[in-house]
Amino acid sequence: MRNAHVTSGPREGAIPRRLVTVSGSLSGTRALGLQPHRIADRVASRALGAGLDGQLAAGRSPESARLLAVRAADIVRLPRREALARYWERVLRVARDPYRGPPAASPLRRERVLAAEPAIRELARLLRVPLPVGARGVAMARTLLTDGGGPLYVREAPASLDDSLRAAITWLDPALPLIDDETSQRGDVAV
Repeated sequence: MRNAHVTSGPREGAIPRRLVTVSGSLSGTRALGLQPHRIADRVASRALGAGLDGQLAAGRSPESARLLAVRAADIVRLPRREALARYWERVLRVARDPYRGPPAASPLRRERVLAAEPAIRELARLLRVPLPVGARGVAMARTLLTDGGGPLYVREAPASLDDSLRAAITWLDPALPLIDDETSQRGDVAV
């Protein structure tokens, strides 16, 4: 699943009032439908952001649950993506000049960041593209940045930073379809 499709909101950058979600029936079929989102959903999706981002990054369909749909709609908004791109660019600045960042508070793996600089720059560029992008790619970029046990911070992380960034970049390609019919029918979660 690539992204929650949404109807246009009343103002630029606003989370729309109706989200597409997938609902199941007793017969096991799944159908897309419009459901209004509530303010409480938006608050809950922000409060549970890291967990929801992890689910989206792992490939869970944004349309499979109301909170996932609200979270996906929020993180794919261009202002949120631009802010995320700025955070990644700050990681590069801190890696180049250790005296610009917090002294020992950030266990940033500077050598990995510098080695992955081309991928970080590509990620930041794609996050700024004013086209629809998949929620999975944005969630992957957010999770890499915020996961203290990930390759950005831990030397023994199972995946390399460059490979993880390349995976996120793949899912940010605006040319890819936003809904993968095969995944939406099976409800797969790819890791």
